[in-house]
Amino acid sequence: MPLSPFDQVMAALDALHARDLRHVSVEGESVPKELWHAGRMSAWLEKLHEHPDERMRLAVRGQHLQRWEVPRSEYPEGRVGYLTWRRDQGQRAGATTAALMREAGYDEADAEAVARMIRKQGLGREAGSQAVEDCACLVFLEGYFADFSRQIDHDHLIRIVQMTWKKMSPRAHELALALPMTDAARSLVEEALAG
Repeated sequence: MPLSPFDQVMAALDALHARDLRHVSVEGESVPKELWHAGRMSAWLEKLHEHPDERMRLAVRGQHLQRWEVPRSEYPEGRVGYLTWRRDQGQRAGATTAALMREAGYDEADAEAVARMIRKQGLGREAGSQAVEDCACLVFLEGYFADFSRQIDHDHLIRIVQMTWKKMSPRAHELALALPMTDAARSLVEEALAG
């Protein structure tokens, strides 16, 4: 039995994610890092939304697509360099996901809607863009924050947590505060939110 268009695109996205040569250990198994990240994005979406639609599910799954191909180090240091890299990554991931959707039979309106979600256009107003942002923030807090907090100076880290928090929905705030964290990480988050 042939795959549905949705299943075709999900499989194609995961095949691209699986090309990441960086790996993480998950329950004793080596998994491509980007494939792990995409899986965590999808898992968070299921906690954020009771019935996410196909477009939202595809956008969340494609958000981090092939990031290793254009490393952050290829852009200038600092906030402007970071924002430019992030914008370019969103455009690339959105265009690739939209192309996969068209190949699977989705119409142009659906493909472009997913690309906009991945680019996080309409953040705070569009449910799909907000879902992508919320999931990305939750994956960051869950999987990267502890290591990240050891590499960044304290005041800068507080500002990052505050900026991240402002972009998240109330439901994402609830989920974030329920995450298991080290005492050091939790005290940083509490300090950022009190400021």
